[in-house]
Amino acid sequence: MEIKQSKILVIDDDLALLETFELCLSELGYAIHTVANSQEAIERIKKEKFDLVFADIYVPPLSGFIILEEIKKYSPDVPVIIISGFSQFDDALKAIEMGAYHILQKPIELKELQFFTKKAIEYHSIKSELRKIKGEFYNLAENNIFITHNKQLQDTIQIAEQVADSDINVLIYGEAGTRKGLFAEYIHQKSSRSDKPFIKVNCADISEGLLESELFGHVKDAFPGATKDKRGKFELADGGTIFLNEIGEMPFSFQSKLFHVLQAKEFESVGDSETKKVNFRIISTCSPSLEVAMQEKKFKEDFFYFLNGICLKISPLRERIEDIEILAYRFIEKFSKGIEKNLTKDALFLLKSHAWRGNVRELENTIHRAVVLAKDNSIEVNHLPEEFRIASQNKKDEMFSLEEVEKKHISKILSYTSDFKEAADILKIDIATLWRKRKKYSI
Repeated sequence: MEIKQSKILVIDDDLALLETFELCLSELGYAIHTVANSQEAIERIKKEKFDLVFADIYVPPLSGFIILEEIKKYSPDVPVIIISGFSQFDDALKAIEMGAYHILQKPIELKELQFFTKKAIEYHSIKSELRKIKGEFYNLAENNIFITHNKQLQDTIQIAEQVADSDINVLIYGEAGTRKGLFAEYIHQKSSRSDKPFIKVNCADISEGLLESELFGHVKDAFPGATKDKRGKFELADGGTIFLNEIGEMPFSFQSKLFHVLQAKEFESVGDSETKKVNFRIISTCSPSLEVAMQEKKFKEDFFYFLNGICLKISPLRERIEDIEILAYRFIEKFSKGIEKNLTKDALFLLKSHAWRGNVRELENTIHRAVVLAKDNSIEVNHLPEEFRIASQNKKDEMFSLEEVEKKHISKILSYTSDFKEAADILKIDIATLWRKRKKYSI
């Protein structure tokens, strides 16, 4: 892939200074364009895109403020570094207030020039990438699609869309925090039942003693405390969708009865002999622990296969690293209250290196914490939990250069062998090469 060469425009009526800029910055591999007339500079800015602009505070026939206004009009995101003499410093400060990136005072130190050029180009690159990520996020959000670049998850979304308008049972499989519930709601909203109820049952949250009453309802005086008739969740879901969240947590003793109700789509309320018929779509979720429960005979296999008409598997976040950055910026947008905040490269590296056992939910909480702690516009490494930094350092400690790996391997072979010839044979090199490498690595 061809790497784009950064374009820099230098505006100054001092021809010697323009030549110095061109020589100094060309060394860094940038494409340098110089202009000695401010009117000509504005014409170029209207037609071309630059990654960085240097502008003297006064370049005939226009003032530097007009040049800056024009740059911000046609290329609002390009960083502008103002070149000023000592006597022009107050005007340069005004330019900073108008949006200039930095001030360089004459006479200019070449190392300082190169340093700030690199920094400004990097800044422009980060801003451009952030705009791209935000653009992708808003595109996805406007189209009501999940935010992902992962091919496997995109395929899962496509299958969800295909089955949404059928009545086939759907089982959504994934670890805690992968947002299985969002998939269930998405399928309901895409179905012909979208204008009907979407009733959620948290299987882990209802005590066994209250299950029948919660799901099937009860009539007045059916049991102590039943002071009036109550409609159960299955009756409330009539015409719509019943969502059984974490079905693997359903008590084994209740599974057979629930299985029968879901198959027949009819039930009796607690304390009532009248059979009620209902029409609902069944969507369930489960975690990998359900497989263990089935092996241990704690979950009925026939019930599982009934629910598993179509299985949608949601990949854990650690398997879709490409989504971490765009999701992180989605949560920054959510929590920053309109204040733009950016992730530093080191902070982003830590996010991408993390195991994410809590998946998207953990990422959301981590970003919320970082946004609260970051008082300026940058989210730094120290705004992330300590365990992120420790885990990352452990990984870095395990990383070696090729030379370090070679030295360790040769040392290990030499410790196991009785002479250099045997070692050379094992390493598949001649003795002379082994001798040179021993000398190189001081082994």
